[in-house]
Amino acid sequence: MQKEELTRDPNLTNPLVLAFLGDATYSHCVRYHLIAKGLVKPNQLHKAANRYVSAKAQANVMLTLMPTLPEEELNVVKRGRNAKSGSSAKNADIIDYRHATAFEALIGYLYLCGKEERIAEIVQQAFAIVEGES
Repeated sequence: MQKEELTRDPNLTNPLVLAFLGDATYSHCVRYHLIAKGLVKPNQLHKAANRYVSAKAQANVMLTLMPTLPEEELNVVKRGRNAKSGSSAKNADIIDYRHATAFEALIGYLYLCGKEERIAEIVQQAFAIVEGES
């Protein structure tokens, strides 16, 4: 699938737009990961995916990774965390929700910058963090 050329600087993109894209990108990675692990029943897949994509899990990943991020990525994380979404968290407290948004914004930013290898690194670290929680 060919990507359209982006004419806007990812650094100037609204962090909630970055989070929107990051949410889809990370969800795609999670679903592929679960299928690769051999999960094929839809109900199993849905329950397992929720373990990775919940605000609580993403917040934990973000807090764990933050000290290791370079300044450029940390700036994106801070923009994502501080963005006012206008909606409230459904199944998470506001702190977890904000950190989850920051994580998604980082993934979206990296996607728009064409940094697929960096996304893969972060996603693999996220999987290790989530899977280490059990």
